[in-house]
Amino acid sequence: MRMYNRGSELRSTGREMTSILRSPQALQLTLALIKPDAVAHPLILEAVHQQILSNKFLIVRMRELLWRKEDCQKFYQEHEGRFFYQRLVEFMASGPIRAYILAHKDAIQLWRTVMGPTRVFRARHVAPDSIRGSFGLTDTRNTTHGSDSVVSASREIAAFFPDFSEQRWYEEEEPQLRCGPVRYNPEGGIHFAAGTGGPGPT
Repeated sequence: MRMYNRGSELRSTGREMTSILRSPQALQLTLALIKPDAVAHPLILEAVHQQILSNKFLIVRMRELLWRKEDCQKFYQEHEGRFFYQRLVEFMASGPIRAYILAHKDAIQLWRTVMGPTRVFRARHVAPDSIRGSFGLTDTRNTTHGSDSVVSASREIAAFFPDFSEQRWYEEEEPQLRCGPVRYNPEGGIHFAAGTGGPGPT
């Protein structure tokens, strides 16, 4: 007689759900930050926002915040001990930042390309039209940050948007945004599927 195994069924369902959420057709998410040096200058802030829109990213969530020093230290923990660590932490806690969750079929790599190289000197020479090539001041004050992998994107999104459920978004919002039509709300600064009135609770 075959024994019914509820736990096995749940694990199987979870694997199936994961494969659906991570299917090649699904939109990819990334975290994008606009750093204090850019947020302090409204024209630069707006120019970076327009770069996001012109590169066809969907803005899933957006918020502005002041970052506590302890949160900065935790976020940049992998760099602890390196010569620039303390300077980076102090700078990121020095003023308001803007955080985005961006969606695109290749969000992580595309955003990193739009940002340009980390080192501003290199960005100015090899990607002068990139965000860092245009607005970066130093390797620390380089205007923007972006996740470098799917794993880091999930971790970083959770750090800045603790109420955002990535799984729920993939289940409920992603199919509507991917299949369209999609509208942009200039007041809220985000995209939403037409007919939904905007994102639901996270």
